[in-house]
Amino acid sequence: MRPTEFVYSSHDRCEYIHRDWLVERALEHPHDKSLLYLPCSSGTRQSQEYSYGTFSWYLDRFRHYGLEPRTFYWDDNLRPEDARLLFDWLRHSRVVILGGGRISLGMDRYRALGERAFGDPETFVRTLWARQAAGLLTAGFSAGAAQLCEHSCDEDIPTFGMVAKTVVTLHHEPAARGHLDFLAHRHPDCLVFGLPNDSGLAIERGFTQKGNYWQIIQFVIDCSWDRPEDAHHIKTRQGVQIEHRYLDGREWRFNGGDILLRVFYRGDGWEGWIKRPEVGVFHEYGTQRECGYRCVEEILGSR
Repeated sequence: MRPTEFVYSSHDRCEYIHRDWLVERALEHPHDKSLLYLPCSSGTRQSQEYSYGTFSWYLDRFRHYGLEPRTFYWDDNLRPEDARLLFDWLRHSRVVILGGGRISLGMDRYRALGERAFGDPETFVRTLWARQAAGLLTAGFSAGAAQLCEHSCDEDIPTFGMVAKTVVTLHHEPAARGHLDFLAHRHPDCLVFGLPNDSGLAIERGFTQKGNYWQIIQFVIDCSWDRPEDAHHIKTRQGVQIEHRYLDGREWRFNGGDILLRVFYRGDGWEGWIKRPEVGVFHEYGTQRECGYRCVEEILGSR
């Protein structure tokens, strides 16, 4: 198993996230090296072109390795055949990135694309689920990250829900910790994470032999962007970690390479375990105390 969703926050095209997690995932296929960027959450055509432009200069660096960057712009006058082309790309591209902008605007347009292509507004989300089942990677940047999670961080609108029981805030900084408390109580069925620039969550999932759903979140910290004029925006280079708030007010801060394993039981409830790479054993999520488990397989094998 490998991650099928990646949600992240960044100021610009930091190297570790964009090369190691996104571009390399597209390049690994021997023949199809396609990467599709969707700026549909941005407003005007000019805004969408600007959004893609913030990525295209970086992606173009890898064309001589065979990378095939693609984009698709929303237009009120899109023909059905144009929308059907998008869904062909969406279904088969090795990596898809949902771009930034307004969360609700993007959701409206993604639904409208399915309506225009096939008369079914649920086509887009069903195609995302098909990508997940096929092991393809779907990433979300900024608004796209919120769209892939269980709930939106700010707007009370339906999302795709690809990243189960998870809510993220983007461009997080320590001064916004009160917002994490608010979201933790607003969505008590989910875990809430504050993603500073430049950081992300890589998610994989499956089922145990007993039929219980499991989810592994790997935490990614990127400190590679080093332009002095951007220093204020890159919170990870200032030492800010991915922050999580418990319902009872406790916190946990995640570093790059940490993992969180959750098992959701068919009857009700779930358990969680946290592991740092430098520590040999897991911590129980609830108590934050070390336990005897040393690997994911040991936990999943007993559940």
